Amino acid sequence: EVQLVESGGGLVQAGGSLRLSCAASASGFTFDDYAIGWFRQGPGKERVGVSCFSGNDGTVLYADSVKGRFTISRDKAKNTMYLHMNSLKPEDTAVYYCAADWLRNCVRIDPTDFESWGQGTQVTVSS
Repeated sequence: EVQLVESGGGLVQAGGSLRLSCAASASGFTFDDYAIGWFRQGPGKERVGVSCFSGNDGTVLYADSVKGRFTISRDKAKNTMYLHMNSLKPEDTAVYYCAADWLRNCVRIDPTDFESWGQGTQVTVSS
């Protein structure tokens, strides 16, 4: 099973930027074999999808709420996925999680599709 560790969260003013990292580790891990998803859970809310990346074909999906503001990238040598968040809004405040699922293609961004999860990192956007 892959282990995931998120980092990079913090407090930022509205309009600011943050970069979250998701470091993956497992014997023989390669991004090409996994879908990596980003999710967030705001206070008192359900966990919802932010982005999904398919390792086997490079498909990337973004939730409508973050399109044009958030992008993902990866460093294969470091087994790390990044979520670049720009033009942050107070409604982006949430705990952000990355998740992985072996041999999955991203056709939606649904937390029930993912097996392995990180511990989450808090992002707070002040107005």
